[in-house]
Amino acid sequence: MHRRVFIQQTALSAVAISLPHVAIFDHFPSRKIRLAVIGTNGRGLAHISALSHIPDVEIAYICDVEEHALAKGVNLAEKRMGKRPQAIKDFRTILEDKDLDAITIATPDHWHALATILACQAGKHVYVEKPCGHNPAEGELMVQAAQKYQRLVQMGNQRRSWPNIIEAVQLVHDGIIGKVYFGEGWYANNRTSIGFGKNAPVPATLDWELWQGPAPHEPYRDNVVPYNWHWFWNWGTGEICNNGTHEIDCMRWMLQVNYPTKVTSAGGRYAYHDDWQCTDTQTVGYEFAEGKAITWTGRSCNPYEVEGGGRGFRIYGENGTLVNNGGDHYRIYDKNNKLIRESTPKLGQAHADVINPMGPGEALDTVHFQNFIAAIRDGVPLHSPIEEGHISVLLCHLGNIAQRTQSTLICDPSQQGRIQNHAEAMSLWSRSYQPGWEPKV
Repeated sequence: MHRRVFIQQTALSAVAISLPHVAIFDHFPSRKIRLAVIGTNGRGLAHISALSHIPDVEIAYICDVEEHALAKGVNLAEKRMGKRPQAIKDFRTILEDKDLDAITIATPDHWHALATILACQAGKHVYVEKPCGHNPAEGELMVQAAQKYQRLVQMGNQRRSWPNIIEAVQLVHDGIIGKVYFGEGWYANNRTSIGFGKNAPVPATLDWELWQGPAPHEPYRDNVVPYNWHWFWNWGTGEICNNGTHEIDCMRWMLQVNYPTKVTSAGGRYAYHDDWQCTDTQTVGYEFAEGKAITWTGRSCNPYEVEGGGRGFRIYGENGTLVNNGGDHYRIYDKNNKLIRESTPKLGQAHADVINPMGPGEALDTVHFQNFIAAIRDGVPLHSPIEEGHISVLLCHLGNIAQRTQSTLICDPSQQGRIQNHAEAMSLWSRSYQPGWEPKV
């Protein structure tokens, strides 16, 4: 895309952001951008696939603390990029490389903030998966790091770059359904029980101490790695941060709201009796000073679809409704529930070179990475700078805090959403750390 197009798209953002002047041309002797991908047992593989479709990008390093995941990442990068990257266990050892421009982070949640801060301090730009922090304080630290070290930090809420979502935001802001006042989002899956874990020897292929990093260290048990850490508070942030971030971000964007005044949550671990600590069923409600509200419902263990999709959202206005069922698509209905507008695919002919060999999943990942690379190379605005991503993730954290404290949270928008008159809830604004691993900007 041309710079003008990026600027136009970024102008659709619900809230204008004043980004610091970013020193992005300080060490780029050529157009090639060199990156490291950190964490390749899941989303990191999607990072590699997406980056492989962007010209003049080199994946110089693959980093992971587990040998099999590291090998998967290296092999995929070599296959996709035509060059074998270096395999590195501890990403901190590569931050001294002056020719390394950026890192992408797809580690467990508890590593996102520290990895981002260390990279910014080393002069690297960052693409970090959602959620952008394990708790609200970490999100604030990530914003501070991006600003202090003048680095570009993009969060992986890809819908900010999806062309039909961008179009839908513009239509809503232009008043196609009148004044909007309510967003309703959902996510459904069919996750099974994780059982009761037992202490076990650490697999020879895994550096368990480095995997835990900044989180208070616990003995290894057999039902945490590679995925179930999501459901333990020490490392994960539950389904609302794992998946709800996307729909909550879109609803906040369309309703043009930031920090809430009130947050409630109902739910629990209902489907199974096991080690899972977070909710598997949850409905969170947010109220905003602008006279608007958002709800999000997560069903981790029941896949019944809504509006034909396992995830999505609806935006309600005085003159109609906008519906999204999870992908880069929307439908708009008038007050009489008559369909008045529906999106058409935007990643077809216009992006045939991207979508045809990849499929829609990779295409929609790639457009967000394209924006990140263009921001580094050409100075275009990020679609989801950390300043924006943090606010959406904060809403998710507040939903968790309301649930964990079994209380209604009253928040002050003038204090960046801080919880008022509730010491127990505010104690969850941050966390304890393994000694010596505390993130510092």
